[in-house]
Amino acid sequence: MESFFWSVGMVFEPKFSECRKGLTKVAKLITIIDDVYDVYGSIEELEQFTDAVERWDINALQHLPDYMKICFLALYNTINNMAYDVLKEHGHVILPQLTKVWADLCKLFLKEAKWSYNKQIPKFEEYLSNGWISSSGPLLLVHAYFLMSQNITNEAIQSFKTYPSLLRFPSTIFRLSNDLSSSKAEIERGETANAISCYMHENGVTEEVAREHLTSLIDENWKMMNKELVSNSLFDKSFIEIAINLARIAQCHYQYGNAHSDPNDVSKNRILSVIIDPIQL
Repeated sequence: MESFFWSVGMVFEPKFSECRKGLTKVAKLITIIDDVYDVYGSIEELEQFTDAVERWDINALQHLPDYMKICFLALYNTINNMAYDVLKEHGHVILPQLTKVWADLCKLFLKEAKWSYNKQIPKFEEYLSNGWISSSGPLLLVHAYFLMSQNITNEAIQSFKTYPSLLRFPSTIFRLSNDLSSSKAEIERGETANAISCYMHENGVTEEVAREHLTSLIDENWKMMNKELVSNSLFDKSFIEIAINLARIAQCHYQYGNAHSDPNDVSKNRILSVIIDPIQL
């Protein structure tokens, strides 16, 4: 339900119901794969899984442990089916773009897993340059663009190779909002690298000062993102609005803790009020 709530927050218009269904599947896959990298996999297993995703080769299954075989096959079939539907309905070949964003995500998940395994705290800028992509924001937005199936252009498709600023700004807000809410739980789990710990370690400041810095960065990224609304863009206004909605739902989701992995009563009630409970007249 949390994954669907996220999809509704990004794309709420009734006409985009198929987009919401697809994004919900993508969000669940992200959650499962993130847990594989954070909790379950050894470094050697994670390297094998990352290689399988990067190659996008079904034959790589034979080299994976059983629990990873199920995970990879679910990813492989789901994304191939999405690419097939877009090709059939709209004539665009998008599988290379979809597999690239998944490979990029897994490579950065692996990098973060190695930081954790080696008890390494990277420089803040290195962490954030990795973290805004590993937030999964760019991956969600690339899938949303194609699942909307509106005004797909070759120029926009090519721009995804280098992750344009329209993807970077909301994804940075996503990452920072996540870290502001989840840092304590991550440290207790043994993870050493998050935005707060990296900034504290590099600058020798308190947690309070680090949190203030992250909040100011969120404000800066909102200002830059709002400029996208009035600037010339490869993307139409509907997709720009979805990118902005990603930042909105991220801040909503992490306002009172991590509403995805450890929802409290406030977060649960928010989700129920949107999806389950009828509107009181």
